[in-house]
Formats: sequence, C-alpha cells, structure tokens
Amino acid sequence: MSSGAPSPTVPSPTLAGRRALVTGGASGIGAACARELAARGAHVTVADVDGDGAKALAEEVGGEAWVVDLSDTRALDSLRLETDVLVNNAGIQRVSAIADFAPDDFRLVQRIMLEAPFLLVRAALPGMYERGWGRVVNISSVHGLVASPYKAAYVAAKHGLEGLSKVTALEGGEHGVTSVCVNPGYVRTPLIEKQVAQQAKAHGIPESEVLAKVMLEQAAVKRLVEPEEVAALVGWLTGPEAAMVSGASWTIDGGWSAR
Repeated sequence: MSSGAPSPTVPSPTLAGRRALVTGGASGIGAACARELAARGAHVTVADVDGDGAKALAEEVGGEAWVVDLSDTRALDSLRLETDVLVNNAGIQRVSAIADFAPDDFRLVQRIMLEAPFLLVRAALPGMYERGWGRVVNISSVHGLVASPYKAAYVAAKHGLEGLSKVTALEGGEHGVTSVCVNPGYVRTPLIEKQVAQQAKAHGIPESEVLAKVMLEQAAVKRLVEPEEVAALVGWLTGPEAAMVSGASWTIDGGWSAR
C-alpha cells in the first residue's frame, strides 16, 4: 500500500564541485539531505555525535565524517569551515510542562539547536564570502512558526533559529549567500519515534493515540512527512532556481500552519 509520498526522482548535478556540511547527518532528515546533496554532485561532510553512523553514511555517499558533539559549543568558538552549503539539522527534543522543565534540559536544547547553528554559520560565512557563493539551510520546524504546549525549549530554539536565518540572509545577500529555513511538520524519524512515550505522558493519553490526537491533529494531510521529501526541498533550495530565495521559511507540514 502506498504511503502517499511521491516517487523519487534523480536529482540534477547542480552542486558539482561544491562542498556541503550536514549536521545530525547520520540519520533521519540529515541522512536524507546528505544523500540528496551528494546525488546533486556535492562532496558531503556528515557531522554527527554518532561516529559509527556518520562514518557509515559518509562512506555510502563518498564523503567524509565529522564526529562532533554540538552541545560543546565552546569548542566551536574558533572554528573555520570551508563549505559551500551548510545544513543546520541537528536537534533533540524534551517534552515537559514549563513548571516541571529541567533547566539543564532547556539549556541543552538551546546549545545544540541555536548556539551551535550560530557558531557554524559564523565559521562558514568568511569562506562563502570569499568565494561569492553560499547556501545556508536551517532545518527549522512548524514549531519555528507556531507553538505547542510542553515544548518550551524546542519552540524557543526554533523561533530563535528563524531569526538567525533572516539576519544571515540580510548580511549575506551582497556576498552571494542565501539563507532559508525549512519547516517540516512531524517527520518519520527516530526523533519523532522517541517522542511518542513523552507525548503520551504529557497529554495523559495512551501511546497508541499520540499520532492521531497530537502529532497529526492539526494537519490537513494525515500522514507523517518522509525525510526524503524534506531533502528534496533542501536540494532545490541549494540549486540555481532558488538563487533569489532568501530570508524565507518554507513549510512542509501537510497544511498544519494553514490554520
């Protein structure tokens, strides 16, 4: 039975000779983006805290692995990145009411999902400016545009990422650098699978009801987004047709944000 997702197409080699870096690249959306950008001709660096996963995918796509813990943001302060495409994708989730939210969990989410993207953009822009070309793609979320209860840290980080992306677009435009956000709804990834128990506890419902009553309740299209669908949009945003697309947020949420 079909999932409803479109059949994959063969990407055109729009990134031949370019270098791309994908954080959280060992699985989920990141892995799909790494494969998409490699298929478009880029030499891809797969960055992930999961060293084995990063190395395996890098070998698959003919790229290289960067084993990195993005929660250690101090280690990124003096970093210089030579990449033409930066995909800020790495993320974690913590689900809890604000009154019960562990402060260290809130801080951890901000470090990985807002501080680290800032430092990676900061590290990549000088080289992009020198070459007069660059693409920054921030994997945000529908939660970068709207809020949900029990996700204070995640929503705050994604809203911050939206602002960072817009400032990057404004500063980078004269240097040939674009910056955009991609805003998926719930995507079929390990991150979402891990949330089911947390969401059930937070909402006081059985795990079997989480998908319909929480994750897809607001969506017009009642299915999860596939990682490859997000990656296809990322691929287009790095190509020549999207040269004037900057400072924008691209939803891929089955109509959730239309409400």
